[in-house]
Amino acid sequence: MHPDFWHQRWADNQIGFHQDAPTPLLLKHWGSLGVAPGAKVFVPLAGKSRDMAWLASQGHRVLGVELSPLAVEQFFAEHGLQPDTRESRYGRHYEAGGIELVVGDAFGLDAELLRDCAAAFDRAALIALPADVRLRYARDLYAALPAGCRGLLVTLEYPQAEREGPPFSVPQDEVQALYEADWRVELRERRPVPPDHPGFVAGVSRLDTAVYALQRR
Repeated sequence: MHPDFWHQRWADNQIGFHQDAPTPLLLKHWGSLGVAPGAKVFVPLAGKSRDMAWLASQGHRVLGVELSPLAVEQFFAEHGLQPDTRESRYGRHYEAGGIELVVGDAFGLDAELLRDCAAAFDRAALIALPADVRLRYARDLYAALPAGCRGLLVTLEYPQAEREGPPFSVPQDEVQALYEADWRVELRERRPVPPDHPGFVAGVSRLDTAVYALQRR
């Protein structure tokens, strides 16, 4: 999606993808990855996700990237944090409470910035991107993460013909095709989303959410 699309969504407060609590699949499966306290966790297309605060509460350092300065400013304000700021070639960095958010383009990040990320968590990044950009995301951005990096990827699955994204449906065979060249990919859980759930995608006949464990070879 063009950056202006996301800037407008935040400006209009059309952020139905935002959750008011940490992702249940994160809470359930994160511990099984064995990520050490103090390790840095990368969160792409971070928005103002409460998952970042939860990861920080587990003793992790968090590095997120987000296009919208509104989202980043709201994140720190909602958590009562006053961030320090600085500029770099990646964008404007906001940092407080063990969380560093870069206002910039995720595709502008590189191995130098991500070299000490031991883990990654993606709940709403891959599914926010159309198919051609998903390929670039997996092959370019994830290629900048170091060997041994591990993480969780959360996706949605529904009949794509029933509506346009975002969020997009990303089935298991596509996840495997995107990542398996450089990552070990393991489906940990798939569960149906009830139609009365706040996260149900309007206009589809069924909706499942799936979580995968990833480890960089």
